[in-house]
Amino acid sequence: MNNATPIHSGFAATPEPPYYAVIFTSQRTDGDQGYGDMADRMVELAASQPGYLGVESVRGADGVGITVSYWASNRAIADWKANTEHRIAQETGKRDWYANYQVRIAKVERAYGKQNS
Repeated sequence: MNNATPIHSGFAATPEPPYYAVIFTSQRTDGDQGYGDMADRMVELAASQPGYLGVESVRGADGVGITVSYWASNRAIADWKANTEHRIAQETGKRDWYANYQVRIAKVERAYGKQNS
């Protein structure tokens, strides 16, 4: 993405596969409307959930963002989706923060990359 800025910078420290990825792609509406505080709270809350492995997130200047959260199991994902505080954020997002969004869930079977020392 051109002009992409990190929301929560850094790479997630995931274990050896298999594990699961929830890929949330969104187009923001104009204005913050409390979004920044809620996004920070959701990262904090997710990190306290059983099965949470990490998150990576960026948003471009055009308002398009991609957040990938990593989870140990489908059950952990379902529990996170059902979390009461997270459900409030989901409903607020549908109503106020997102013009469009897609959620995709994938099983990570292989992972590799390069790390600088």
